[in-house]
Amino acid sequence: MLGDGADRVDEAVAGCVGTLRGAVERDWTEVRAAGLEWSCHETATHIADDLLAYAANLAGRAQDGYVPFELRLDDGTGNAGLLQVIETTGALLTAAVRTAPREARGFHPYPFRSADRRGFAAMGVAEILLHTHDIAGALGLAHEPDADLAEFVLTQLFPRVRPDTDPWRTLLWATGRGELPGRAAVTAWRWSNDLVLPAGRLVLHGVTPAGAADLAVGGDGGFAWLDGGPFQGTRDAAGMVLKAYRAGVHRPEFGLFVLVRREDGLAVGGLGFHGVPDEEGRAEIGYDLVEGARGHGYATEALDALAGWALARDDVRSLCALVEEENAASQRVVARAGFVRADGPVDAAGQESQPPLRLYLRTSGPAASDGPSGV
Repeated sequence: MLGDGADRVDEAVAGCVGTLRGAVERDWTEVRAAGLEWSCHETATHIADDLLAYAANLAGRAQDGYVPFELRLDDGTGNAGLLQVIETTGALLTAAVRTAPREARGFHPYPFRSADRRGFAAMGVAEILLHTHDIAGALGLAHEPDADLAEFVLTQLFPRVRPDTDPWRTLLWATGRGELPGRAAVTAWRWSNDLVLPAGRLVLHGVTPAGAADLAVGGDGGFAWLDGGPFQGTRDAAGMVLKAYRAGVHRPEFGLFVLVRREDGLAVGGLGFHGVPDEEGRAEIGYDLVEGARGHGYATEALDALAGWALARDDVRSLCALVEEENAASQRVVARAGFVRADGPVDAAGQESQPPLRLYLRTSGPAASDGPSGV
């Protein structure tokens, strides 16, 4: 089971405070943090400010911007007091993460305008690890966080970064703070929270590499599933995401999405792409549903929403779906979602197949859906 990330925040805060206490008698205002324009004192204050902002946005379900307040230290607050503030704001973020429902989201600008509880936990851990590194480097302190913390951040926030044998060094490289053999230096970077798309009675939740890894080995991927879920097709798709991530070619916009019902927050299926668009701008799309969710039109709503979103992009010109010739229910789904049958039986490689598959295409425009019915 994929946790909410609250324990990771606690662990990161404890490591930060434990490290920085080694230089609590130094004047942090007179030393610039390594690689930054801020002093060590300003950088430590920034950690606490971000932790508080993340807690507020998640707890308050902020939608359009940060909750309009900021942290201000009392005049004369020393280093020991500042570390107490980091402990306190970290505890607030931990509490917000632990008490937030799975489906809760709050505002964050990069890149899709929101994050869930694991996203806020990972952003908090990233701020702590990286800026503790900046401060410790300037003050001559040793700082080597647990590899699991760095891996948590990478698999949640850096889906495009190919993992390496040393997650901490990889995170430092990915944020312009170090080097990795065989990889070009990073001069600009930005993390990425998961993409979430509305789809009628559903919400499509993008699956992170961490979620994909959990699904692939039999976990829930961080979702509460309707009885019988997830279906094996979703687990197989998660394995494809994980393989692409490990190869450094994963693009979260063209990965796996879990279908979550608005009415009860239960996951009812998976939907996604088999990879990024090819040179002609075509991408293949597929889906499955938990057996107990079939017959209610969920697949049509989800497929129509994801297809419409994809075809509005500049890099997608067409979508295709391959459906077994004998699977009349799936044929009805793709037809309602605006896909048109092409001639000839094919398979994924474009060859004759047994049993035969049928190719369906959608290029643009709204779906010709007749409402929620069928699969």
